[in-house]
Amino acid sequence: MEFTVYLAGEIHSSWREDLKKEAKKLDLPLTFVGPMENHDRSDYIGEEILGEQPDKILRDEAASAVNNLRTELLMKKSDIVVALFGEKYKQWNTAMDASTALALNKPLILIRPEELHHPLKELSNKANVTCTSIGQAAKVLSYIFETE
Repeated sequence: MEFTVYLAGEIHSSWREDLKKEAKKLDLPLTFVGPMENHDRSDYIGEEILGEQPDKILRDEAASAVNNLRTELLMKKSDIVVALFGEKYKQWNTAMDASTALALNKPLILIRPEELHHPLKELSNKANVTCTSIGQAAKVLSYIFETE
């Protein structure tokens, strides 16, 4: 049995690679997908496909349409979503992706530091599991495959 995991969250740190390494160490049969991690490509994909836009707002709207399509399709094809809320970057996309996962009835693992307990308490309550580290999330994924 193999699962596809959608990795939602900021694209500026190495957290996805860290989780993939942990999963590999645990020999988990997982395929990982997620948002476009090339920030410039994500920001300009709308203009690249649809043509130059007259202003920054419409450029953002065009990119958002293409990125939202990507997110929706990849998330729908995923078996589980892992959403990381970090301390350093604003987490609007993570919140949107986590709520999308819930709306799609996808199992959801949240990773968030203790300091974000209060602002994320309602979302944590809706998630299947809330962890404070990438290692904990990897162990949750590993437990799915245990037979004894």
